[in-house]
Amino acid sequence: MKLLSAIVPCYNEEANIADFYQEFIKNEPFFMEKEIEFELWYIDDGSKDGTVSEIKKLIEKDGRVHLLSFSRNFGKEAAIYAGLEKAKGDYVVFLDADLQDPPSLLPEMLGFLEQGYDSVATRRVSRKGEPPVRSFFARMFYQLMKKISKTEIMDGARDYRLMKRQVVDAILSMQEYNRFSKGIFGWVGFETKWIEFENVERKKGETKWSFWKLFLYSIDGITAFSTAPLAFAAFMGVLFCLAAFVFIIFIIVRKMLFGDPTSGWPSLVCIISLISGVQLFCLGIVGQYLAKTYMEVKRRPIYLIKEEITASGREDLDERAG
Repeated sequence: MKLLSAIVPCYNEEANIADFYQEFIKNEPFFMEKEIEFELWYIDDGSKDGTVSEIKKLIEKDGRVHLLSFSRNFGKEAAIYAGLEKAKGDYVVFLDADLQDPPSLLPEMLGFLEQGYDSVATRRVSRKGEPPVRSFFARMFYQLMKKISKTEIMDGARDYRLMKRQVVDAILSMQEYNRFSKGIFGWVGFETKWIEFENVERKKGETKWSFWKLFLYSIDGITAFSTAPLAFAAFMGVLFCLAAFVFIIFIIVRKMLFGDPTSGWPSLVCIISLISGVQLFCLGIVGQYLAKTYMEVKRRPIYLIKEEITASGREDLDERAG
């Protein structure tokens, strides 16, 4: 029989844990028909509420449910990577615990794998229920990534993705510290089938992704899969050098022809402020790449495990890391 590993990153999702399990388990008749067993990995990303307690209740009832709990909040990217390391399945799928990734799509997704695809990915065709400003900037981000990156990143793409073992192993081979999974999925390649679905609002609770967190996440994506900002900084440097050279010639000619003394100092101050601002902006771009390089060189673990519970028993593993 084939084994399906479902990875469910969680952060303060106490209210959704049981509901997600009930929705996921509705696929069990289909799994039995296709002779597919499953394991369900809840990856707790340092939750502060009762998320872990709710998962432990499920483990007591169903030995196919497992828990991996971090020592603190390391972020969703770390949870995804940890889940991939723990997954033993022939097929591996990511789903959000808030039920914005409908488990009911799994039979259709598995059907495409049987047709020969290496992975099946999902994208939202609408952003119903999302603030308009957030939707606008999200669309702008995906359009920008298409232009400056060679990696395919689909507009509206979710982390909800079903993959064969070969794809999983390829992703695990990329052990970089600064991770942007949507870019990594595109970078490893393989034949992918895209499924579109209408946006589903959260079952319960509030989103953990504020506008600021999404902005920082987009910066991570841009710096991880494009060097275009560095080229932009270099271009701006050359442009302003040429402009300064033209200004110098203009000042010399004006002085020789008209003998203009020191008039125009306000415009001079504006020009200096503008050039200084551009320099600091470009320095900030370089700093972002330098910071990423710094974190990679330090080789810190992507996550630290506080507790792991599987069907074979319980382990407290503060010292273990991924």
